Amino acid sequence: MKRRLAVYPLALALPLMAACTTNDPSSDTSGTATPRSLAVTSTDDRCDVSAQQAPSGNLVFTVKNDGSKVTEFYLLGQDGLRIVGEVENIGPGLTRDLVVQAAAGTYFTACKPGMVGDGIRSSFTVTDSGEPVAASGKEAELVATANTQYAGYVKDQSDQLLAKTEQFVSDYKTGKDDAARALYADARVHWERIEPVAESFGDLDPRMDLREADLQAGERWTGWHRVEKDLWPPKSGYHPMSRTERSAVADQLLADTKELHQRTRTMTFTADQIGNGAKELLDEVATGKVTGEEEAWSHTDLWDFQANVDGARVAWEGLRPVLQQKDPDLDAKLEERFAALQKLLDAHREGTGFVLYTSLSTDQVRTLSDAVNALSEPLSQLTAAVVL
Repeated sequence: MKRRLAVYPLALALPLMAACTTNDPSSDTSGTATPRSLAVTSTDDRCDVSAQQAPSGNLVFTVKNDGSKVTEFYLLGQDGLRIVGEVENIGPGLTRDLVVQAAAGTYFTACKPGMVGDGIRSSFTVTDSGEPVAASGKEAELVATANTQYAGYVKDQSDQLLAKTEQFVSDYKTGKDDAARALYADARVHWERIEPVAESFGDLDPRMDLREADLQAGERWTGWHRVEKDLWPPKSGYHPMSRTERSAVADQLLADTKELHQRTRTMTFTADQIGNGAKELLDEVATGKVTGEEEAWSHTDLWDFQANVDGARVAWEGLRPVLQQKDPDLDAKLEERFAALQKLLDAHREGTGFVLYTSLSTDQVRTLSDAVNALSEPLSQLTAAVVL
């Protein structure tokens, strides 16, 4: 559960999820409230869920932020680490939905006011409804295909991440800083394309991708951004890491990458996980990349930006056969807005990569932000459209 700085202007620009979806998860066809629809009220110090249990199947958590800080909501597995589903960047006064397919078992709900810390948690139980959780018939075949394709994509990206991280670590440990700097952004794109998968493991993401601004008092800083600062150090007030310190941080990064690689070998996905993952990738853009806060030292945010968009597009494309049957208008809108955002990104290409984020004007950043918001609105409807 990565800690993020709140970004109020962008959060406030996001429309209400409940107002933009054609699905009504809060009631059945007779207009009666269902036990699978849960209301969540998040404040600065409370996380109130309307019920502590629900029957297995498609669950919809409608999260309203009644606090003064941007918040997030999570459904966590029994270990409190695995992220089953999440909805991020909920500004004060806004409401957003989290749609998940949940099997019987023990879980935790968690709100994270200010998007920092472990969140305000409560136990949550999913009882066995006796009904199948997944789709059936032709739809099930389409979802199975999407699962196979996305699982293959995740494995391929983790393969490439591991290979490039091995080279990056070798260059960094042996003092080949120019080579390490040249490889940094190229290696990280493979992480950024599958970031929600890495975040789902809970323990790996903070070790590998925590930013300095998100550190808690006394917390050890490791991972990509620790190395980034050492390769692009501030002009004053910074003490470079010793060779021993470099080796320790680099070895930890490689060990964590190998662990991520191993965990992704046998992963499978459901439609809600793929759809929510696409939305989470756009949230990553909104809360880090478009603000320039992700790569504070290297300013390679546009590489990350593109990678997040790549991952979201792959998730949407895998679900398109289902979406085109259920909501062709939403599919057409997503196609249009992905293309519009990609056109803007392409305008900032330089060689095989991008210009540094610091070279963008305020107007260019604002235009990118507007395009992210325009895509986030229909993308937030994807999961409900293919699952409900």
